[in-house]
Amino acid sequence: MYLADVTLREGDQMPGREYAAEAKVRAGRALDRLGVDAIQAGFPVTGEKDVQVIGELAAECEADVVALARAVSGDVDAALDAEADVIEVFGPVSDLQLEYALGTSRGSMFEQFDAAIDRVRDGGATPHLTLVDAFRTEREHLLEAFDRYADVPMITLADTVGARTPASLRGDLDALAADVDLSRAGVHLHDDLGCATANALAAHEAGVGKADVSVASLGERAGNPALEEVVVAGVVEHGESFGVTASELVPACREVLDALGESIPPRKAILGSEVTEHESGIHTAAMLREPRAFEPFDPGDFGGERRLVFGAGTGRSGARQLLGRAGAPTDDETVAVYLDRLAAEGPLDTEEAVELARREFA
Repeated sequence: MYLADVTLREGDQMPGREYAAEAKVRAGRALDRLGVDAIQAGFPVTGEKDVQVIGELAAECEADVVALARAVSGDVDAALDAEADVIEVFGPVSDLQLEYALGTSRGSMFEQFDAAIDRVRDGGATPHLTLVDAFRTEREHLLEAFDRYADVPMITLADTVGARTPASLRGDLDALAADVDLSRAGVHLHDDLGCATANALAAHEAGVGKADVSVASLGERAGNPALEEVVVAGVVEHGESFGVTASELVPACREVLDALGESIPPRKAILGSEVTEHESGIHTAAMLREPRAFEPFDPGDFGGERRLVFGAGTGRSGARQLLGRAGAPTDDETVAVYLDRLAAEGPLDTEEAVELARREFA
């Protein structure tokens, strides 16, 4: 499975956001250096900004630069003018969305897809197709789409309203796999039920060829599968980094967020400042001996860092180990005095705590 990053398009559609072209280009460059296979950089028909961003990134990125287009000629022409590598045509296929979002029939929608895909090819770009609300669409209609567009290299199934859990999504994909080569299927997922990252991993396990992801889950409503979570979970669970440079993951994601002016919640998985910080006396004492005791992964493997914090909560075992590292006595009396000093001067990180022990007791 390869990753298509949608941060630049999905994030820009969040309420109150309007990323500048320069910010999107800078973020796109960071994603390209990280090694994602595709960057969905914008929706060109919405304005000149996205045309500029897509053109600049397409000219310099190794990743495929993707433009989004509805299945209408104006959208496709705008995407072609932007010189995108891939034009991702999208439209609904579920009864709900066809009736209430577009007021059209499935047959008419397929005819629009036909015309849009032909127009993409005639313009020299590669067409992809996204089936909106695919996971609430009858399987027979999905099979019809895969058969009708057998020459489209990637058909993405969108869980547009975030209605699936890993079990139901896997059931849908396994049923499709009886008739469809899932390596040419992608998934576009939303986190409305808090399942987006888990759903992306379930899709990988089912054999899906592509998953859309976004840095820190930036995207409409609850967002999309978090790029950083999918990669770290992929490495931990499957030994699979999905083609990105795992050791650069955290710095690259932080660079993207910095470029876009987005903050990182301190408790955000993988990226948050407090996620790899440990202060509990039981935890820090064990982690001084072996960090894996209370970590699912080494943050350094992904360009992050752990921080052990010592202060009022530090226990005797941890204090004794810190004194030992400083070459200081580790008798009970020294430990007791050192714990008082840690409580007074903490919280300190490991280096600071060892230096205190060395300065005062060694």
